[in-house]
Amino acid sequence: MSTRALSARRPGTVDRVGSARLRVLSMLALAIVLAGMVWSRLAYWQVAQHGRLTVQAQAQYREFVQLPAMRGAVFDRNLTQLVVNTTVYSAFVSPDQIVAADRDRVATGLAGVLGVDQAKVMTTLQSSSKFAYIARRFPKAKADKLRTLKLPGVGLQEETQRSYLPGIASGTTLAANLLGFVDWNGAGRYGLEEKYQKVLAGTPGYISSYRDLSNREIVLGSHTHQDPVPGSDLVLSVDASVQYAAEQALAEGVKRDKAESGSVLIMDPATGGIVAWADYPSYNANDFNHTDAALFKDNVLSYVYEPGSVMKVVTLSGALNAGAITPTTVINDPGYLKVDGFWIYDWDRRNHGNIDYTYVLEHSLNVGAMKAMLAVGHDAYYKNLQAFGLTQPSGIDVAGESFIPLPSAAQMQDAQYATTSFGQGIDVNMVQMLAATNVVANGGKYAPPHLVERMGTQINPLLLQSQRQVITPATAAKMTAMMEQVVQKGSGWTSRIRGFELDQAGKTGTSQIPVNGKYTQDVWTSFVGFLPAQHPKFTMLVVVRKPHYPGSERDWTLNDGYMTAEPIWKQIAQTIVVDWHITPDPH
Repeated sequence: MSTRALSARRPGTVDRVGSARLRVLSMLALAIVLAGMVWSRLAYWQVAQHGRLTVQAQAQYREFVQLPAMRGAVFDRNLTQLVVNTTVYSAFVSPDQIVAADRDRVATGLAGVLGVDQAKVMTTLQSSSKFAYIARRFPKAKADKLRTLKLPGVGLQEETQRSYLPGIASGTTLAANLLGFVDWNGAGRYGLEEKYQKVLAGTPGYISSYRDLSNREIVLGSHTHQDPVPGSDLVLSVDASVQYAAEQALAEGVKRDKAESGSVLIMDPATGGIVAWADYPSYNANDFNHTDAALFKDNVLSYVYEPGSVMKVVTLSGALNAGAITPTTVINDPGYLKVDGFWIYDWDRRNHGNIDYTYVLEHSLNVGAMKAMLAVGHDAYYKNLQAFGLTQPSGIDVAGESFIPLPSAAQMQDAQYATTSFGQGIDVNMVQMLAATNVVANGGKYAPPHLVERMGTQINPLLLQSQRQVITPATAAKMTAMMEQVVQKGSGWTSRIRGFELDQAGKTGTSQIPVNGKYTQDVWTSFVGFLPAQHPKFTMLVVVRKPHYPGSERDWTLNDGYMTAEPIWKQIAQTIVVDWHITPDPH
């Protein structure tokens, strides 16, 4: 082959070599791009999505079981247990674990022991669900029967249920409206159970572990287990025996008076601790899920009313303390007074002539209360209402307090000042009113009302608060003497306790119930009192709503506090005197 021939073929050879190199470079570039894409996706999943994937992976193999905390118990002042925790059981099924051939046997067994609808159970078993409750919260006896059947795919879960003491009737539990109840989610509802939910509930614990693909547990260390912290016990100021007596007397009185409802509140004068808290009608806290929700509302705290002439204790105490009147100050009472263009009358519309303020309180005269208010002036009177705790919530440690504030002193009209002096046109709850009256029983000091004395080993901070001096001890003594005359000579005569006729203080109250801004013929009746008068052991307020005392259709005064509320007060007071071994003070 010649040199010319060789040189003629060289250009083609060079072209083929160049093309090969280009293909190699292109493939290398493509490989680099593909590698970059792979590495970027790896970086995305292993770095950016690492946390999420870890959680998902753990969720597939992690088992987390919550350990419920034991709820704190509730005791009365004598350490009688008012609320206990009982173990109940709930039955559940795992339909995906039950083969078709076993479904009929499982449904029949569950229906036979638990009384559930067999057809509904079968529908559940035929579903693709992994978990379903069949029955909740049944006793151990039924749980034991289920265990003996050894039904596949059926499980039992232990649960804690609150159990409350029986009340005066089969359909009630003791102090239901005060205590409230605990729902199936473990949340306190109403009353003390709701107010002290965090204290009573404690802190749940847990067990956390992992399982491999064969469902074998992999223990990862002590940090995967946390013991629950039980809730704190509560010790109340309530006396269970007095509570029972109050509920019994109240129920009898409400039925006798053909009333809509009634309530009783009893307080330790020196501490403000509530001794009894009763409502009628009430409910069964052990069967809350079958109870009319309207019965859950507590009339002592969650209901406001116009207190009527009980307010005269506050009005006259303030005037006495200001030096504007004395028990023997004489006024003229023609039976009416014109205020701000309105004629306001005494309850009996009689001309009483010249009378003193002890007589005013004995016979519950509105004109005298209005003149006492005018003697101190609007500003001083408003400050007196504030001092007695009637212009702000009581702050008692029970859930659901209702409160309707008064207008400011400047916004109050003359007529409202006048009616407020005898307890109309002002809304209070029973706790506010009893705590205000208790100022007199407690030597002029305001004792903050409360229910809980101790939470575990901790004393209720309310007990550590200093009591404010509202009126002087001398004023309290004067008002006590005037309230003694109410019992001895006035409207409080039906409340007299044998042996305490000269050592008992009290005051009646009756007020019309407004509807749509107009007063009706229906009334609230009440009686508040304490004994022994000079060294009181308890202060008690009874309120009856819409009584229709037999014969009241002919004589409306039979619906007054002395015929309706006082007999209830007397029956309960007699029980306390005997139970607490109270004796009259020597004179």
